[in-house]
Amino acid sequence: MGLILLPEFRCIFDVAELINFMTHHVYRFLCGLLLFGFVGSPTAATFAQLVTTDPAFPTADTEVTIVVDLKQAKDGRAAGLLGKKDDVYLWSGAGQTETGNAFEFTPANQTNFNAPFEPGKMTALGNDRWQIKLVPRTYYRVPANTPIRRLGLVVKSGDGKAQSEDFFVRIYDAKLTVSLARPTAKLLFVETNTNVPVRANVSAKSTLTLRVDGVVSASATNADSLVTNVPTGSATNTLRKVVVTAQTASEVASDSFLLYVKPTPLVANVPTGLRDGINYSPTDPTSATLVLFAPLKQYVNVISEQNDWTPVPSSLMNRTPDGSRYWLELKGLTAGQELAFQYLIDGQVATGDPYSDKILDRNNDSFLTSTYSGLKPFPTKANGQIVSLLQTGQTPYPWKVASFTRPDAKNMVVYELLVRDFVSTRQYKTVIDSLPYLKRLGVNAIELMPIMEFSGNDSWGYNPIYYFAPDKAYGTKNDLKAFVDKCHENGIAVILDMVLNQADYEFPYVKMYWNGDKPSADSPFFNQQATHPFSVFFDFNHESPATQAFVQRVNQYWLQEYKFDGFRFDLSKGFTQKNSGGDVNAWSAYDASRVAIWKRIYNEIRAYDKSAYVLLEHFADNTEEKELADYGMLFWGNHNYNYRFAAKGVVNGRDDNFDWISYKLRGWNNPNIVGYMESHDEERLLFDVQRNGSANGSYNTKDPATALERAKLAAALFLSVPGPKLIWQFGELGYDVSIEENGRTGAKPIRWEYLRDANRAKLLRVYQELIRLKMNVPAFQTTNYNFVANTPVKSLTLTGTDQKAVVMGNFDLQDNVVALNLPQAGLWYDYFTGRAVRSDTTISMKPGQWHVFTTNRLPTPEAGLVPWSLAPAAPPILATEPQPALTISPNPTADLATLSWESTYRGPITVSVSNLAGRVVQTAVVEKTAQTLRHTISLRSQPTGLFLITVQTSEGVTVKKVLKE
Repeated sequence: MGLILLPEFRCIFDVAELINFMTHHVYRFLCGLLLFGFVGSPTAATFAQLVTTDPAFPTADTEVTIVVDLKQAKDGRAAGLLGKKDDVYLWSGAGQTETGNAFEFTPANQTNFNAPFEPGKMTALGNDRWQIKLVPRTYYRVPANTPIRRLGLVVKSGDGKAQSEDFFVRIYDAKLTVSLARPTAKLLFVETNTNVPVRANVSAKSTLTLRVDGVVSASATNADSLVTNVPTGSATNTLRKVVVTAQTASEVASDSFLLYVKPTPLVANVPTGLRDGINYSPTDPTSATLVLFAPLKQYVNVISEQNDWTPVPSSLMNRTPDGSRYWLELKGLTAGQELAFQYLIDGQVATGDPYSDKILDRNNDSFLTSTYSGLKPFPTKANGQIVSLLQTGQTPYPWKVASFTRPDAKNMVVYELLVRDFVSTRQYKTVIDSLPYLKRLGVNAIELMPIMEFSGNDSWGYNPIYYFAPDKAYGTKNDLKAFVDKCHENGIAVILDMVLNQADYEFPYVKMYWNGDKPSADSPFFNQQATHPFSVFFDFNHESPATQAFVQRVNQYWLQEYKFDGFRFDLSKGFTQKNSGGDVNAWSAYDASRVAIWKRIYNEIRAYDKSAYVLLEHFADNTEEKELADYGMLFWGNHNYNYRFAAKGVVNGRDDNFDWISYKLRGWNNPNIVGYMESHDEERLLFDVQRNGSANGSYNTKDPATALERAKLAAALFLSVPGPKLIWQFGELGYDVSIEENGRTGAKPIRWEYLRDANRAKLLRVYQELIRLKMNVPAFQTTNYNFVANTPVKSLTLTGTDQKAVVMGNFDLQDNVVALNLPQAGLWYDYFTGRAVRSDTTISMKPGQWHVFTTNRLPTPEAGLVPWSLAPAAPPILATEPQPALTISPNPTADLATLSWESTYRGPITVSVSNLAGRVVQTAVVEKTAQTLRHTISLRSQPTGLFLITVQTSEGVTVKKVLKE
């Protein structure tokens, strides 16, 4: 789950804070037209009874007394304020425009809604009336030359549990001013043949005149107000302008509003070939057709820069015969030029197009100048927070990799990445620069945390608002395409974290069907209440045909337009209408309806992309996951808890048992568990070990160097288990900053400096080597393996067709004597030291010691990656000096020596050269096909001294000495 940057406060909330925020503040999400006072009806309630000011025309630089009558508050939460004698506070802000953000400037230290704010403490006047005095410019810290046009106000209790709705106070210039007390909205949608009550107030005695479309309708002389009615007439779909003018001997002032007589749309089918969203003409770059799915709505206007954000008659959209869609062709566009627009629905809700691939955000775009150059300014006359952009004549992105062969899912090593916390620029362009590092690490897939437009700029991304638009916080849409393209050039697949379980308020299909503080009962997309636990925002109904069609479009779009290779679906267990309330166990139980939903989604995806990855964050009953895994889906496998406890040295066979990472032990038929020790959502292993690790005498896992060795130990028994694996960013370097640092979802330190730490660099090299084994040695991809993880010494035995391997590690805090009993008699090879060891050897394993043994000798990594070593193997020696059948000549030698062997043996022979310290310096496998074998050995690069030549066959081992002069 994610974090959000709320537009009115620019404060970051984590999940727990967000839940509390939504409980007390969700009314404030109504920041569309209702927040900005753009539209209304002639019978709409005003705030005149709720709030009054003295003077009646307050200005920015003089003291104003604000009086609030809480008995008139409409928000149900205001009931907790009634009858109070104390503990009532003003939470407020100031804005520069009459329709923009009214909380742009706030008082000093007004940060915590759930605590008393002493500068905003109000004075009781009795009878639930409260007062506060302030000078707007001083109180809200507004610079001297910055205008103040209105105040946004909320009255609350000290703890924030009781509050009024938002209300607004207009701030005037110190001159003759006309103010419309009725109506308060600047645009009214009205019925035919009705009267609109009008009351205009003026700051000084004047001659007042009311004109409708330039024709005088009413007037008054030497008056400070004008009260009249304006008839709407009988014509539908007409726009009329009402202006009230005040004139004195020296000044003239006016105020105005628009009357839009509610229209009846033309009925017409959507032109063939068009679909919901923005449709560009393939032949005419001066036109585009908008199609909006909006069942149960009466009429829709397109407001934009073309019509000065006013619903003129020509902006009315056509309605389809079934009433489910509205469409309109826009003409006169300029090829290559962006046009900002919104839909104005039933004269009440202004929103962008849910299929927009680019939006502008009034409150957040100004912070993106370094990330997104040349961004179009937000239109000042637009309504609410978001506008959509369309652009004809766009140049398609020139893909370098037109067709990418995706890695086999069962062999994926996935790197989960949050752009914000991976590179300091927070840009795709910089992540591209890091791809060589990731390629050297060995990963073949990157999982991007959500990148479609989310609320604010600073987020995990699990609060989506526009599903087809990449969030501008990380760069342009072509920057994102270039990132995917470059990944494919490097053989790396890209998986997108997809959030289709929930959406935030600014998502158009949330706003369009809204009921106070939750989706309306008639919403085609959303449940009024989530059917399951852990839902933070607004819960999709995945049994609704409208949701199903939208989900299909979203998935297809990202696979085809951006060439993503698949999805990780967030909270996939929440795709159900079976109501489990807050019961997690009931929610996790097998759910046939949820299985059907996921099979349908999987079938849809595979219909247009036969190899796309479908990865679920499910955590449901194993029977359900097995059924879906057999169907082809992959699953997140969370083993963070068990690996952390094992790494800390807690070896009780329960907390440290991570064997559920094995698909075989789950009883699955396919290796479809993407297991992980860490993810974005879990505590970091090394932090936990260093903070909470165990000790035994002088051995202490909290010691930083020891903790890094424990991280190697955990990695060895993690990456080597067959099946796909996931690494959270910087885990390969031992990231040791807690997930709770700066709040769970807050930005974390970026630790590229770890690469300069020798011990962390060794951990990285261990990861690289383990991944290399996983990718390149068939035994590590076998289905024939045995995994024991419930004992202090944990082991994995892998049986491939041409080689066997055993990985074992001592997670205990003390030495353990281990009889290897390796499953094939003869010599085995310790991968990280190059030492040979007999299969029946007994060794003493220190705490944290681990080994990767193989039956075939593999190229040995550089020395020093592990701090332990094995004594040289003592194999069954068939012969030592003398052995007439096997000779080395010349001996001594300064350079080359020839090994000659006469025997009846036929088959492979391993010839190795080791020094007296036991380190193998040269090895070769040769085939003996005749009675006599001759093999040349070069000692040219070796120092002078005695060397052992070991000849190994399936029948035994012969060792000869040779002296290098």
